[in-house]
Amino acid sequence: MSSEQKFQQVCEKIAAEMKRLKVPGAALGIYHAGQEFSAGFGKTSIEHPLRVTPDTLFQVGSISKTFTGTILMRLVEAGRLDLDIPVRKILPKFKMSDPDVEKRLTTRHLLTHTGGWIGDYFDDFGNGDEALQKMVRKIRKLPQATPLGRAWSYNNAGFNIAGRIIEVLTDKPYEKAAQEMIFDPLGLEMTFFYPDDVLITHRFASGHQKTGKKVQVARPWAIGRAGNCVGGVVSTVRDLLTYARFQMGDGSTQAGEPLMKRETLEAMRAEQVDAGGRGKMGLTWFIRQAGALKIFGHGGATHGQQAVLHFIPQENFALALLTNSDEGGIITDSVLKWALEIYFETAIPAPVPGRKTELELAEFSGHYELPLSSFDLFARDGYLVRKDFPRGGFPTPDSPPGPAEPDVRLAFYGTDRVVGLDEPRKGALCEFLRDADGEVSLMRIGGRLHPKTG
Repeated sequence: MSSEQKFQQVCEKIAAEMKRLKVPGAALGIYHAGQEFSAGFGKTSIEHPLRVTPDTLFQVGSISKTFTGTILMRLVEAGRLDLDIPVRKILPKFKMSDPDVEKRLTTRHLLTHTGGWIGDYFDDFGNGDEALQKMVRKIRKLPQATPLGRAWSYNNAGFNIAGRIIEVLTDKPYEKAAQEMIFDPLGLEMTFFYPDDVLITHRFASGHQKTGKKVQVARPWAIGRAGNCVGGVVSTVRDLLTYARFQMGDGSTQAGEPLMKRETLEAMRAEQVDAGGRGKMGLTWFIRQAGALKIFGHGGATHGQQAVLHFIPQENFALALLTNSDEGGIITDSVLKWALEIYFETAIPAPVPGRKTELELAEFSGHYELPLSSFDLFARDGYLVRKDFPRGGFPTPDSPPGPAEPDVRLAFYGTDRVVGLDEPRKGALCEFLRDADGEVSLMRIGGRLHPKTG
């Protein structure tokens, strides 16, 4: 089968799922062994529809974190940053709620999500150059959930601090540093931060949410300047493929100019910590294994948009998928599976779920919560069932909650490990953590450690 035929098979699966899930638009790009293919599907918005093309701009969400990590590694190469020195040596006025964390936190903790504090805090401090600095001042109020470096839990706020480190070390606003150190050298001409770079002169996708059977545009579109280093990049599948090719290359740009050392890029892909069901964590990159293939990647979500970027250096393969619906997350979660089957006839091992008695499930039942999300777990027919209670808080603290997720069954496949059986968390791997007395105290779902509160 030719590369083009394989690409078309992936396209057919995406189109079928978009129809089933009522996802308005998507764009796909795949690079393999020197050939690049891209396609657009559907429309940019149900209110003001334009055809999605491979050059349509989408918010890529937390894929932005890998740009932040790459900039920091350029500073490491230049001898201007040591990942293992305390952040306070770079930011002398840096404060955290836990004095020990304030004293010992390093950039490596930030890039590997091992800071341990409640990491989902978002706010808009305007478009001035002080926005990120103001955000970092607010982070000092976030409570510590687990000891520094003890457990992996996805931490958005850590990347606000990482972005501020870039500003201090370069003496430039984060966005200018990113433009000069990554976007311009790599020729990413359709990659932006600011809405006014996007909304007037380029075709862009609006996010969408589904409430019941009704699909509607998700507002607001922008996330605020303080979040640019966390999830503010706006890009196309073609630019993301260029970026992925750089990440798995020798550190040269497409023009052949040296930008980074191969060893530095490889260091970003070295396993640092165990991220539970999400695999291993490198320096911003998630790492998963499918047979002999080692896959690197990152996903992203904003208000009504879902994205994913994967690459496999040993096969010279990269995949980018951008969607403009929360329901698109079901497709971004599935596209790697389809690509592995179609291109490489392999798969990431899937767990074998089973049932437990109500007595066995009792210790896991209860209420779990974080500032932006909460849920109940209860036993039913041998499974745990998760009932979602969204709490809002994105992209600002007073943002109302979005629609609740449907109830999802969770089945055990190992000690303290469960897998989702129903959409939108079908196949998601989650874990329970215990305290010193052996009691269930935390559940890691959606990458976050949720304390059990009742």
